[in-house]
Amino acid sequence: MQQRYLGRTGLKVSRLGLGVWSWGRDTDEHEARDQLKAFTEAGGTLIDTAAAYGDGASEELLGTLLGDVVPRDEVVVATKAGVGLGRGGRRFEASRGYLLRTLDASLRRLQVEHVDLWQVHVWDDHTPLEETLAALDHAVSTGRASYVGVSNYTGWQSAQAATWQRAVPGRAPVVSNQVEYSLLNRGAEAEVLPAARALGLGVLPWSPLGRGVLTGKYRGGTPADSRAASPHFAEFVRTYLDERSARIVEAVARAADGLDWSPLEVALAWVRDRPGVTAPIVGARTAAQLRGSLGVEELELPAQITEALDDVSRQR
Repeated sequence: MQQRYLGRTGLKVSRLGLGVWSWGRDTDEHEARDQLKAFTEAGGTLIDTAAAYGDGASEELLGTLLGDVVPRDEVVVATKAGVGLGRGGRRFEASRGYLLRTLDASLRRLQVEHVDLWQVHVWDDHTPLEETLAALDHAVSTGRASYVGVSNYTGWQSAQAATWQRAVPGRAPVVSNQVEYSLLNRGAEAEVLPAARALGLGVLPWSPLGRGVLTGKYRGGTPADSRAASPHFAEFVRTYLDERSARIVEAVARAADGLDWSPLEVALAWVRDRPGVTAPIVGARTAAQLRGSLGVEELELPAQITEALDDVSRQR
């Protein structure tokens, strides 16, 4: 698998990342092991998780496989902090204390001394940005993280964070932003991608397959074994089960038929090769599903197909 530099850093990552958000919940240890083996054998190196995924179950399962399925130093481990469970449900907090406590818990679950990329999972309106960024500095200076980034930040938020870190000597630079980006959601093109280009940030698109909808699996209804049928992901997927999305899915399916590809390969190749993108984060419940994504490595969309998909998916 081809490797790309993450923003303006010397860190190389595979141009597809493995997202393990379903591990420990909808993906058991057997399937997780098979996924990790298939991904690394294909040359994949970037593995993305978060403390919030399965309330730590994803990190814990990944930790049991690192060093067993693949040597720790042959993969790039990325995790996130800032989302958890509180008394009132989901908790979003990016205070220095909360982030660092979460990072230490992540390292224990992952059974590693450091992560290669540590990301703030969400923007926190209630914590001063300089406090959040101080946690990133501390993580790097103490060896807990090699690089730091942000996730789900808007263009101005990522620009503010990156600029603050550059303005103060000795600060750990923000090197990436992980955001949702696919043919069904091109909102990142308005501000996030231009900000990333201007500041040298790598962009890691999550849900590059439109939460699974772009695979075409929902064209005839909701399969019983799909994420839309899962109690954990049903609402997450239904966001894109609308008329606009259906038109885009049909265009992807027609392109796939003409190329003799799968709809998944068309949608994934489109986002992988967008200007400014470092590595889409792909996830799957099973190793068989993941192998369908890994097959895109040998494929490149013809320019006319890319232009047609750009037109049908353009957000007006």
